[in-house]
Amino acid sequence: MKLIDGKIIADAIKTEIAIEVRKMIDDGKNPPHLAALLVGDDPASQTYVANKEKSCKEVGFTSSVYRLPARTSEKEVLETVDFLNNDPEVDGFIVQLPLPEHISVNKVIERIDPSKDVDGFHPINLGRMLAGVPSFLPATPYGIMQLIERSKIDTVGKNCVILGRSNIVGTPMSVLMSRNNAHANSTVTLCHSKTANIKEICAKADILIVAIGKQQYVTSDMVKEGAVVIDVGMHRVPSTQTKSGFRLVGDVDFANVSPKCSYITPVPGGVGLMTIVALLDNTLKAAKKEFSF
Repeated sequence: MKLIDGKIIADAIKTEIAIEVRKMIDDGKNPPHLAALLVGDDPASQTYVANKEKSCKEVGFTSSVYRLPARTSEKEVLETVDFLNNDPEVDGFIVQLPLPEHISVNKVIERIDPSKDVDGFHPINLGRMLAGVPSFLPATPYGIMQLIERSKIDTVGKNCVILGRSNIVGTPMSVLMSRNNAHANSTVTLCHSKTANIKEICAKADILIVAIGKQQYVTSDMVKEGAVVIDVGMHRVPSTQTKSGFRLVGDVDFANVSPKCSYITPVPGGVGLMTIVALLDNTLKAAKKEFSF
């Protein structure tokens, strides 16, 4: 079993991005500017945004955060999105999810200028991805593809099973893993809550990508010997062995599944780190105006 070390890969990509940023500055250009809109005080969201700010600093980006209270109206949130769309100094921005229940996620995402949608959630970017047109890829799937490519995992002709069909992870992953390129070309099965015989399907996977949002859902009997397992999940569970009183676990029962795997991502230290790096790379592309909309 080999761990896919997200930190090593993320650090390598950050170094590459930092070199690009230094070149931009040397050429008299402004560094890329990534903004985030945070509504409410969800602890996980605050941690993610703080990590984004730290990563921006590491690669030389400008970073800003717009914080609004949870009671903010949908109209005010949309007005803030409009402000960021029209700010020439902001190259790309994210609206941190989840949003308070009274705010429509779809309305907010559709309001984002696709050329600044570095999370890759806007329908135009998703449509371009589906059509194979250059676009901002959703950050987590993009990060997973980088993990696979840089770990030199053989994907061609492999049976890839994806658990979870969200527009954020599962559905875009199914598209990217079936693409006709050297780091995909897999035969993909997309499973979800209504899938019959889900354990049997998983047990036949050469590559198993788990984004089902259920704590330690995948057990050893669902994984075949030698499989590659990518765990997207992250959950806090009580622990008497840490100062914080909790520890992080994924959607996979790591202790019992990992001995069967050829490769597996840990939680933490795997996919989560790559999501932020993918966001940085999308922002660099936005600043360089690599895509035409």
